[in-house]
Amino acid sequence: MGLFSKEQLRSFIKENDIKTAGDIHSALKNLFAETVQEFMEAELDNHLGYAKHDTKNKKTSNSRNGKMPAKTVATELGDIEIRTPRDREGEFEPQIVKKHQNDLSGLENQIISMYAKGMSTRDIQAHYNHIYGVDLSPTLVSNITDRILPQVQQWQNRPLHQVYAVVFMDAIHYKVRHDNAIVNKAAYMVIGIDLEGHKDVLGMWVGEHESAKFWLGVLNDLKSRGVKDILINCVDNLNGFSEAIAAVYPQTNVQKCIVHQIRNSMKHVSYKDLKAVAAALKPIYKAVNEQAAAVAMDEFESVWGKKYPHAVRSWRSNWTELTAFFQYSEELRKIIYTTNVIESYHRQLRKVTKGKTIFPNDESLIKMLYLSTMDVMKKWTGRVQNWGQIILQLSIHFGDRITPHIH
Repeated sequence: MGLFSKEQLRSFIKENDIKTAGDIHSALKNLFAETVQEFMEAELDNHLGYAKHDTKNKKTSNSRNGKMPAKTVATELGDIEIRTPRDREGEFEPQIVKKHQNDLSGLENQIISMYAKGMSTRDIQAHYNHIYGVDLSPTLVSNITDRILPQVQQWQNRPLHQVYAVVFMDAIHYKVRHDNAIVNKAAYMVIGIDLEGHKDVLGMWVGEHESAKFWLGVLNDLKSRGVKDILINCVDNLNGFSEAIAAVYPQTNVQKCIVHQIRNSMKHVSYKDLKAVAAALKPIYKAVNEQAAAVAMDEFESVWGKKYPHAVRSWRSNWTELTAFFQYSEELRKIIYTTNVIESYHRQLRKVTKGKTIFPNDESLIKMLYLSTMDVMKKWTGRVQNWGQIILQLSIHFGDRITPHIH
C-alpha cells in the first residue's frame, strides 16, 4: 500500500501545478516544511495540555504567544523556513527542531536509530503519534529504513584483509515470513580478528536452516573479497563444517567450540547425572596440555563410557579439532576454545531483536541485524587483550604465512 492513494496524488499534482521533476521536489519541500510546522504545533498542544481555541479544557495558566521570527533550516530536500510557536511562560522547547538547531536532515537518522534499537515500524509510528500527535504511516517508516539497504550491500561486499588471525563462525536463528508461511532462517555471522588485534564483523548472510553447504558459500564469498588465509577458525560442531573450511582454506587450523561440544554431550545425559558428568568433563578441557587431556578422556570413558557411549564417541571423533587449542599459549587459548567472542555478539543482537518474534521478510531481518551490528561495533575500539604476546606466539606457529603481513 502506498503512502497516498492515487486520488490524493492526483489532487496533490493538480494543487501544486506539477509539470516537471523540479516541481515535484519543490512541492515535497513545501509539504515537508508544513509537516514540520504541524509537528511543532502538535508539540505545543501536548506541552500546554489543550488544543488551540479549546479553552474549556485549559488547565494551565500558560498559553500560546504567537511565533518566533522565521528561521532557515537545512533538510535533505533543501532549505526550508519555519517559525517556532511560543508559549507565554517561555518553557516550551520543541523536540523536532530544538533551539539553535539549523539542520533537520537528522529526522531520517532518528527513525533509523529507533529501528536499530529494535523498535518496529509500528512502534516508531506510535512513538511519533504519542509525542507529536502526528501520523507517520508504517510505509513511510519502512521506506526510510529501506534506504540503508544499499549501505548494507556496500558493507557486505567491501574488501577485507588478506590474513585474519582468528575467525569465528556461528549462526543465529530467526523466524521469518516466507510465501505465507513462517519459516526458521539462519543468519550466518562471521567475526574476524585481524593481525593488529582488532575485531570486525566480516559479514552476515541469511539462508535456510544452518548447513555446511551454505557455510561453503560464505567461505567462498570471504575469499572473493580478498581473504587469502585464515590461521585459526573457531566453529560450532556442525557436520561437514571442517570439510567446507578445508575446501576453501586447506591450511587453516580448525578449533571446534568446547561449549557446543559440552552441550551436545549433555543432550543424552539423564537429569540426575548432569552435574557429575559436567564435572567429569572439566579435567579434559581444563588440562595443561593434550597428553593430560587424553588421560582425563580415558578416565571419563572408564567411569561413564558404558552409560553414555554417545558422549564418548562424540569427543573421540572430534578430538583433533576439540584439542587444537592446546598448542597455543594461555592468552590465545582463552580466545579460541569457546566461541565467546561471537556468543557475546549474538547476545547483544538478541537484546535488540527479542521484541520481534517474526520478521515480515529477509530484508527486515537484514536491516535490523546490520543496524544492531553497527551499534555493537562502535564499542570495539581497542585491541584484543594481550595482543602483543599473542601475535608473537602466532608468528612462531605460522611463520611465513604471517610475517610478511605484520606492519
